Amino acid sequence: MNDLIERMPAKLRRLPELAYNVWWSWNADAREIFRRLDYPLWRRTQHNPVKVLRLVSDQTLAARADDAAFLRRFNKVMIDFDRAMANGHSWFHVTYPHLTRKIIAYFSFEFGLHSSLPIYSGGLGILAGDHAKEASDLGLPFVGVGFLYPQGYFRQHVPSHGWQEAVYEPIDMQNVPIQLVRGDDGQECRIAVEMEGRLVHARVWRVQVGRVPLFLMDTDVAENEPWDRELSARLYSGDSEMRIRQEILLGIGGMRLLGELGYDPAVLHMNEGHSAFLLLESVRREVGRGLTFEEACQVVKSRTIFTTHTPVPAGHDAFSFHLMDKYFYHFWPQLGIGRDEFLMLGHHQEPWGDAFNMTVLALRLAGQYNGVSQLHGEISRQMWQSVWPELPVAKVPITSVTNGIHVPTWTAGEMRHLFNKYLGAHWEERHDDPLFWERLADVPDEELWRVHVLLKSKLMNFLRARARRSWVDGRCDPTEVLVGGTLLDPDALTIGFARRFATYKRATLLFSDMDRLQRILLNMHRPVQIVFAGKAHPADEPGKHLIQQVYNVAKSNQLGGRIAFVEDYDMHSARYFKQGVDVWLNTPRRPREASGTSGMKASLNGIPNLSILDGWWVEGYNGANGWAIDDQQFDDPDQQDTYDAQSIYRLLEEEIAPLYYNRDRDGIPRGWVEVMREAIRSNAPRFSTRRMVKEYTTELYLKAMVGAILEPA
Repeated sequence: MNDLIERMPAKLRRLPELAYNVWWSWNADAREIFRRLDYPLWRRTQHNPVKVLRLVSDQTLAARADDAAFLRRFNKVMIDFDRAMANGHSWFHVTYPHLTRKIIAYFSFEFGLHSSLPIYSGGLGILAGDHAKEASDLGLPFVGVGFLYPQGYFRQHVPSHGWQEAVYEPIDMQNVPIQLVRGDDGQECRIAVEMEGRLVHARVWRVQVGRVPLFLMDTDVAENEPWDRELSARLYSGDSEMRIRQEILLGIGGMRLLGELGYDPAVLHMNEGHSAFLLLESVRREVGRGLTFEEACQVVKSRTIFTTHTPVPAGHDAFSFHLMDKYFYHFWPQLGIGRDEFLMLGHHQEPWGDAFNMTVLALRLAGQYNGVSQLHGEISRQMWQSVWPELPVAKVPITSVTNGIHVPTWTAGEMRHLFNKYLGAHWEERHDDPLFWERLADVPDEELWRVHVLLKSKLMNFLRARARRSWVDGRCDPTEVLVGGTLLDPDALTIGFARRFATYKRATLLFSDMDRLQRILLNMHRPVQIVFAGKAHPADEPGKHLIQQVYNVAKSNQLGGRIAFVEDYDMHSARYFKQGVDVWLNTPRRPREASGTSGMKASLNGIPNLSILDGWWVEGYNGANGWAIDDQQFDDPDQQDTYDAQSIYRLLEEEIAPLYYNRDRDGIPRGWVEVMREAIRSNAPRFSTRRMVKEYTTELYLKAMVGAILEPA
């Protein structure tokens, strides 16, 4: 960053400081500064301020430094930035001034902050990023711990044969908002963890998320063996041995990282079980201070929180006892226990035999536990009742905190202007108050519809621009251009389906009856079209097959260009999708959707959901803010798929399409706009990270903070 500061004109000297704090990613005025600095660059870099500052010419910088209007905007943004970075008037500091020094450390395998920093794969990472942003907004004493993956998550390419290809592109560290952490002596901060009798070293990078520092470990350093340098290269790659090494580094290395940087957290929050080895490291430290193993466990329980996201047993990491012996043979003596007692901490019977399960470890050594929706909490109590065999399912102490989304990040700019006009300029400060959103009644139908039509037009333009760019660059053939959405009709009812292509999400459910689907899509008076996007895990062959099925249907001329598949779905394209389609479709196999947040983002922007009653939609659906796919359950999966598909067809034919196309003389679908309005009113405050983080604070963090205050000296 220092080299950028040096080339800035004096009046713009703080531009790099702004660029290196991802606060700009959720502050519209800050983004406008970089947009106005050089608009073509802003578009070319996909809204990456650091890259814009690297590429912008000295002449442009000089011109902006002499532009009075630009300087007024810039100075106002920096005043807002300084105010946002100050803690004094934040919610947490005002409400709990006596706890402001009690640090909350949040561990996650991935963080989704912005598309320019591809260290996320999907919902888990986006949630972690939103959690960190809201912690900043509310002023929590919060710090994040994770990995910097130098090769990031893969870029997706789908050639004309429809089979997903994974492309890995190294992150250009000069062009993303990260900085190496250095000590007072100027040397890089390093931590080390023993694995197989040798030390694995990691350097530390910092991302500033508003007030919140996020520390990311990276093993690509000269001290490591070649195979250890690859340990943090990619997100979710490799076999179970690579995974256990990554999780050792995240949990044990993450704890050592915090100690190296001078943090002594009062609260340890594990976002999924990937970081659960931090519990073992925490117990080891307490035993080293003179406590017995049992006493140390009680201290650790008093300050640890575990959030589970997976309602599917196979989705919880479990390692063979052989691997545990290989990597922890030196560890259990430091805990003051034997091998058998150590292995029992995570023992769980998997389909393939006895194993050490990370979720079981977290449930046995953490003090508080939660699922991510009310239904997921119920499912988790059933799944893990064996950890508390003496308790009935209803008494299993797994609670729930339903997920939310970071409203400033996911609100479309045009929708933000509408809210400013009718809810007031300070609506963001009160967006978790349900009564406040009653003011939406004052928004004229015409204006809400106009904004939606504009956002839909932006989605269509985005799809065409992306296809055009790929064609010009010679990266695709005519089939790929057509499948990418160039034939979509901007006036047709448009359904969006964009998520990870896992089999339980049933992306191809609508293809159950192709004749009926074709009649719906090609209806002369009420045409419908579907836009698909999403990645399959590189090792998920069934998921790749689903993508190929969608792709092959999309390139069929029988459907007249009414289906599209858009490759390489990321946070950048997600905004266009979740702001520009007409209906958000979600078809998981109940109850395998723990929560889901994509539908929340759509609702925030006035897009009704058409969804299975699973995850968050069980709580969100009220009969007037979208549509629920019939909830009848069958034991036979094929029978369930057929029934659910028929339910969707019926809703499209009898309710959704007729309502969308029922226009008055002004061309306004008044009934549809009412559903849009209700989608925003009912869901925006309830499913925000502001509500979520406040709930974590009052229900979980405060208890852990008090536990930390009262722990033995």
